[in-house]
Amino acid sequence: MSLYKHILVATDLSEESDQLIGKVKQLAESTSAELSLIHVIEPLSFAYGGDVPMDLTTIQAQLDEHAQSKMTRYCKQLDYQVKQCHVVSGHTETEVHRVAEEQGCDLIIVGSHGRHGLALLLGSTANGILHGAKCDVLAIRVKAEE
Repeated sequence: MSLYKHILVATDLSEESDQLIGKVKQLAESTSAELSLIHVIEPLSFAYGGDVPMDLTTIQAQLDEHAQSKMTRYCKQLDYQVKQCHVVSGHTETEVHRVAEEQGCDLIIVGSHGRHGLALLLGSTANGILHGAKCDVLAIRVKAEE
């Protein structure tokens, strides 16, 4: 019996998220776990509160298309069988928790920048995922590209 059966990797698809690839693959291989990935796009209307007097549909569609393309590249870089790649819209923490529960994931992996000071007080995506998860969460430290 392996430690984890289904791992969900939450990625922001940034350059820093590439640092997760080796560790994710190694953990998945060592546990023979199924592997799924998720990237959440926060709708532009969330950022602007609906106060922008223009139609953001085309821009949102371009963001979705770009994210799908990057997710495909990311899956190829993993060089491990990926069960599902999710690119969804919504609040990051909510969507990660929803997909993890729907898919029966028993581990969520997320990159963490290890912020300090004011950024730590304001919270982070990794912290939000940790506190609402119904399964284990592994935060892997990533370093900003210099």
